Amino acid sequence: MDREVIIPEEMREIVSRAGYAPAVKVGDTIYVAGQVGRTRDLQVIEDPPEQFRAIWENLRIVLDAADCTFDDVVEMTSYHVEMSKHMRIFRTAKNEVFPKGTYAWTCIGVSELAHPGLLAEVKCVAVKR
Repeated sequence: MDREVIIPEEMREIVSRAGYAPAVKVGDTIYVAGQVGRTRDLQVIEDPPEQFRAIWENLRIVLDAADCTFDDVVEMTSYHVEMSKHMRIFRTAKNEVFPKGTYAWTCIGVSELAHPGLLAEVKCVAVKR
């Protein structure tokens, strides 16, 4: 089966620096790499609510580049530093844009993520309808 690498224009910098694809499409399935709350120039956003909103915006950008939306997500995994401290804020940001109850979701607490200051990372699988 053919693979298509998905690289939104807004994420070309991360591809050149880190060497991975934001998403890979195989058939009608899109595998989205973990998205975090940072700016286009890869600066970590310090304010937790803004960082979490940026995660969803970055995820939306990748899905859009694959001709998908949040409604196409079937499975999601989120990784959290200090999960109990930030989960309420994280859920609030998620619920502002992401449909409820339409996907399988696993939350995992971790000691750290790829860069200091990151509080969460979200990866997902979407199936294009």
